[in-house]
Order: sequence, then structure tokens, then C-alpha cells
Amino acid sequence: MLRLAQTITYGDMTVPLIDPFARAITYLRVSVTDRCDFRCVYCMSENMTFLPKKELLTLEELDRLCSTFVQLGVEKLRITGGEPLVRKGIMTFFQSMSRHLETGQLKELTLTTNGSQLERFAKDLYAAGVRRVNVSLDTLDEAKFAEITRWGRLPQVLRGIDAAQAAGMRVKLNAVALKGFNEAELPSMTEWCTKRGIDLTWIEVMPMGDIGNEDRLGQYWSLKDVRARYAEHYTVTDLAERTGGPARYARLEETSQKVGFITPLSHNFCESCNRVRVTCTGEIYMCLGQEDRADLRAPLRAHPANDGPLEDAIRAAIALKPKGHDFDYSRQQLDGQMPRHMSHTGG
Repeated sequence: MLRLAQTITYGDMTVPLIDPFARAITYLRVSVTDRCDFRCVYCMSENMTFLPKKELLTLEELDRLCSTFVQLGVEKLRITGGEPLVRKGIMTFFQSMSRHLETGQLKELTLTTNGSQLERFAKDLYAAGVRRVNVSLDTLDEAKFAEITRWGRLPQVLRGIDAAQAAGMRVKLNAVALKGFNEAELPSMTEWCTKRGIDLTWIEVMPMGDIGNEDRLGQYWSLKDVRARYAEHYTVTDLAERTGGPARYARLEETSQKVGFITPLSHNFCESCNRVRVTCTGEIYMCLGQEDRADLRAPLRAHPANDGPLEDAIRAAIALKPKGHDFDYSRQQLDGQMPRHMSHTGG
């Protein structure tokens, strides 16, 4: 196949980012910190070693990097972590990014959060142009929540969701489907979301990072089974709707509830991948499930007054974007497992 990205003359900000498989890259997920105030068992080890501050991009560098991507055609920017809202001064970054919403170049500025800091920041986020927020929440049982997050407090998260909705933001719940843990909660979580006007998306657990004694294969609950469980109680209608991310959506006709399914293992979504991820250290990962990456921090710091080398580095990275990932549990082993933690790449 023709590697389209290689035919581009660099330095022309009007030329969009196209990968070797003719997919336009319009969605950027940026981790602003690897730190988090929770220690979810499928995401981090309990005793994490975090990066030294000097290795992280400054807020000013994050601004410049994201702005360059926007100039190159990125229309959706999702801020992730770790937990993005624990980054000191992070609201100045959101406020600065809002200028791209005002020009219309950026269509959406949003974030994924554990919800712990939403009560504090919801109004400021809305003022900065954030209209949707994804909250990672796998259970509504307080004891089980404390177990799976190790350090988390469910009432604090629920107050954060209340604050986000009160501020005017639409909330979507992201729940990792965990066998033997939240299977029985599928009806109650769905009903809770329906009553609150919250969309619900289920995610298959991915083989990311060394999580100590946790049994990744034992945690895996295929979303084929989740959908079948819904079909026992509802009329499930597939929707053509896409929000720019990897989720496929269905509607439960009896309640009109929209449910999403992110299935990197049972049904990968690579054919429509429009996104790349940048870590808090400035590494760009062209695929979540591959180790292909490139350094954007070096050109960013080596040329503080010239974005040309940064643009060249971005385009060169996109030209190497693979067709898809290798996650696979089908042979009862962790094929495609990534050694890095999800908190490093960004959720």
C-alpha cells in the first residue's frame, strides 16, 4: 500500500495527518501526568515509582505540542493521566487550550478522570470549554470500589459526578468489565446510569503493565458476553453513531439507554483508528497495543522558537503508524502484552 504520509512536503501546516493506511489522524490523547491518587488493580502496582519532574513536559510545552497537533488537523483533544486533575496548575492548560475552541480549529476538548477531583474543578472545566467528561468507575459498591482502587473513596467520586452534571457537562461512565468482580452489577449500574442520564461504556481489560499478583487472564470478561447478558433483558439495537473514539454503541430500547462497547480483544477497532497518544514525557505512541513510539520532547526542547522540527517529527511518526495491535487472549495466554503501565501511555 502507498505510504501516503511519505509524500507530504513538510512545513505545510495545511496538509492533514494521514497514516500509511489512509486514516486521517484527527484525535489526540495526551497524558499530562503519570501520577494518580488511586491504584486501580488492573492499571498500577500498589507501590508505583513515578517519573522525576524534569522528565515531564511542562504545561507550556504541553500547550505548544497540542497546539501544533491542532494546526495539523487534530479536532478532538482528550486529556488523560494518571489522573490529569492532580497535575499542579492543570487548569491553566485547559484555559489556554480553550482558545482553539474559540477559533473553531478544535471541535472538542475533554478529559478522562477517576472523578476524585471533579467536585473541585467541574465549574472551571466547563468555563474552559469542556462539555463532556469520561469518568472511570467500575463499581457502585463502596467496599468493592475501595478494593479495586486500593486508595479510592466512592462518595468523593459520586460528588464529583454530581458537580460535573450541575456545571452542565455530560458525563459518560467507563467501566472495565472484570470477571467475577462487577458481573453481577451490570443491571444495577445500567439502571443507575439511566436514571442519571449518563451514558455507560464497558471496556475489556487490556494486558498493560506489570500489576504484581493480579491475574490478568482471570480478570478478562469478553464484551460479547456482556452484550449477550443485556440481550437477555432488553432489546438491543446497534447504533451507527461514533464519537471519534473506539467505542461501538447500542441502544436498550426499553429504556433508551445508550451503552458503549470498547473491545480491543474480542473485536478490535483498528480499521477505523483515527488517534495517537502522547505521554507526559513527550513520547508519541502510534498504537496503544504496540511499542512503536517516537520522541517529540527532543525537537520540542531543542527548538523553542521553531515548530518546524516538531512538525517534522510528528509527521515522521504518523508515517510509521501500524495497521493494528496484537492483543489476544484467545489462546489462554497474554499475547500482545505491553510492559508499560496504562498510566504511562494515558488511558
